[in-house]
Amino acid sequence: MSSTPKTELGSAKKGPIMFIMILGAFLATLNQTIMSVATPELMKDFSITAATAQWLTTGYLLVNGVLIPITAYLMQKFSTRQLFQAAMTIFLAGTVVSAMASGFPVLLTGRLIQAAGAGIIMPLLMNVILALFPPEKRGSAMGLVGLAIIVAPAIGPTLAGYTLEHYSWETMFYVMIPLAVLVIVLGFVYLRNVGERVNVKFDALSVLLSTIGFGALLYGFSRAGSLGWSSSEVLIMIAIGLVGLVVFSLRQLKMKAPLLDLRAFKFNMFSLTIVISVAVTMIMYADMMLLPLYLQNARGYTAIESGLLLLPGALIMGLLMPVTGRLFDKFGAKWLTIIGMVIVIGTTLGFINLTDSTSYTYLVFMSTARRIGMAFMMMPLQTAGLNQLPPRLNAHGTAISNTTRQVAGAIGTSLLITIMSDRAKTHAADLMQNGTNPAQIATQAQIAGINDAYLVIVGIGIVGLLLSLFIRNVKRGSDETIIVHAEKGKTAEV
Repeated sequence: MSSTPKTELGSAKKGPIMFIMILGAFLATLNQTIMSVATPELMKDFSITAATAQWLTTGYLLVNGVLIPITAYLMQKFSTRQLFQAAMTIFLAGTVVSAMASGFPVLLTGRLIQAAGAGIIMPLLMNVILALFPPEKRGSAMGLVGLAIIVAPAIGPTLAGYTLEHYSWETMFYVMIPLAVLVIVLGFVYLRNVGERVNVKFDALSVLLSTIGFGALLYGFSRAGSLGWSSSEVLIMIAIGLVGLVVFSLRQLKMKAPLLDLRAFKFNMFSLTIVISVAVTMIMYADMMLLPLYLQNARGYTAIESGLLLLPGALIMGLLMPVTGRLFDKFGAKWLTIIGMVIVIGTTLGFINLTDSTSYTYLVFMSTARRIGMAFMMMPLQTAGLNQLPPRLNAHGTAISNTTRQVAGAIGTSLLITIMSDRAKTHAADLMQNGTNPAQIATQAQIAGINDAYLVIVGIGIVGLLLSLFIRNVKRGSDETIIVHAEKGKTAEV
């Protein structure tokens, strides 16, 4: 590999760079969250099941996930401005396709194109923060990013609910088109390059292996909802996914210049925070699917009422992000994560006994409290792990961190939707045997299935809490921390 100096860091102003990139990330996150409220409406319009409709979210996250090795490569190969503008242009193209979709396959295609652009933006933003800010100030910087990014989930469900109440679902995408164009124009005017370009070899085989691995694994989880966990198709796809990821990982560890440098996992706090973040992400994304389904399908609330229920918690979560960022700079991530996880577990327990008469006020309170717990964990966890990495692993670390969380969200959503659907069928059979009024069986069975899914979330939270006890403050590694023994194909930590 050879390095090509392309940095404009000395003359770059942090404010405009951060503003433009956060605005792009805001649109990508907003686009991701609007589908949660729109899912029940799309199920009716396209006559599809929940397992099929959730691919609009799961497929979006999956494409982000298979970009894991590609984003690390792109961030080294291309300048900040080139990569950001290309990502936003791809996102814009996907938005146009989604707006013009006349059927579910076309809409899904548009979403996947959007995801290809959006999947690059967040890792790139995180990499720029690592270049612009020293470790002792990154918590505050990440907190500001969190404030902006969390505003999108705050207004996304409400905006989607209002749109669906008064207009067609296509309007959600038409509104995004001029906003994406604005970001692209601002990028041409104000965006500056950060970091250095490195000539690295593109390894198509590694990309193929990671795509097969993540794609097959997620497909297996998704099909389990309709075929059952004993299905040969489900088991074969999960096995193919696992084998693909294992072969991909072994290939990266043996390469002199890997497409995705998995030696980042040799840093213990980075690895630990990645695992905990997987649990946190599964908890968060699953809830974004389950609660709207409960509110709209089981309780009969409108889309806008569903969105408004999520608004207070998301707004408070966004406002807390800068606060938790400063607390992280002062105290570290351990106790923030433990406190946040305890809050999340406690409030999730409040969702395992939902009924057809649970009050709207109760749901608002518990959902808001849950978001407070999330605010204590999200950015501190990610920052703590990335702070340990040496500078040359920044691109790889941000790619691994962000896209692993996206894949975790996809798998978590698929798994819990599957659990909900499977348990609802079991409960429906039990209710029929008990002589329950046939008109009430479908609703009661679905609510019971949702309760079971929330119970699984509690279990995931407990695992995350136990792992959080091992978090500690560590110093950043240097570029000399890892020595590559090319002749032996091995790595050693010194």
